[in-house]
Amino acid sequence: MTLRHQAPSVNVPTGEPPIEAQPSRPQSDAVASVAAPSDPALARYVAKFLRYLEVEKNCSAHTLINYHVDLRQFVQFLGSMPIDQVDQFFIRRYLSQVKTSGYAKVSIARKVSCLRSFFKFLHREGHLHANPTASMARLKLDRRLPSVLDEDKVAQLLDAPGSDLAGLRDRALLETLYSSGLRVSELVGLKPSDIDMISGMVRVLGKGHKQRIAPIGEQALGAIRRYLAVRPDRAAPSSAKPLFLNKRGGRLSVRSVRRVLRKYITQVGLTGKISPHTIRHSFATHLLNRGADLRSVQELLGHANLATTQIYTHVSTERMKVVYDKAHPRA
Repeated sequence: MTLRHQAPSVNVPTGEPPIEAQPSRPQSDAVASVAAPSDPALARYVAKFLRYLEVEKNCSAHTLINYHVDLRQFVQFLGSMPIDQVDQFFIRRYLSQVKTSGYAKVSIARKVSCLRSFFKFLHREGHLHANPTASMARLKLDRRLPSVLDEDKVAQLLDAPGSDLAGLRDRALLETLYSSGLRVSELVGLKPSDIDMISGMVRVLGKGHKQRIAPIGEQALGAIRRYLAVRPDRAAPSSAKPLFLNKRGGRLSVRSVRRVLRKYITQVGLTGKISPHTIRHSFATHLLNRGADLRSVQELLGHANLATTQIYTHVSTERMKVVYDKAHPRA
């Protein structure tokens, strides 16, 4: 069996999706679309597990779809073998097949995490007498330093949009992205009612449907006011309508935000791999460079674990080394 050539049963890519990508279907659809294994009991276990992730763990649709793909691949490798006969050696053979199929290390790590969660769930629910992944270690990934833009380059991007309707929307969008360090999925999910113009705060629905309140700067608020003043539906605003609209009056998509950013990257002549998440990385790094404490940056970013935020301290350290090497006479 070659995992790479399996035909997916849902319309999602089999490789690792780009950061902050949004699924094209709701969570419940992702759960309902589980391909039925030959064993009816196993099909029920898979569906029950994904429902547990959706309802009890509050996992995003993005995670549900990825785990569905991972479980489908494992079930295909399992064939007619009963699930209660799976042991750690069988799982190792499966992961060996995954590695030789050309998957990236981050995708393999996700598949390991998926299997650990799945078998732990089956054991806890009493469907298995033992958990074959109990002694399986998590796959450690190399921590890569995030790419960031310096403050001048961010300013160039934010100043690039024009003064027509599209330009005002794009300026408000980019200012909000940088001002509050939002994920692109959080950005497109904003509604006008989420912005408190008086207190300068924004209500954000983050990963796992976790809500947080984040500050938003006056420049971003000013850009939003100017955009709302000329938006076509300004005479009859709806609290449920998205803040950033496309040309048809619907919600701006994640892909459209990427296109908007790419347009201005080209316009101002920036080079390198720059994405909406680069703006988020830049937001965190600039705060730390200017003296913000790590715990506050963690809360602003909506990170559940402080260790996730600590990567930005390494970025600041690298910057400090560059400054030192350039400035010190005996460096």
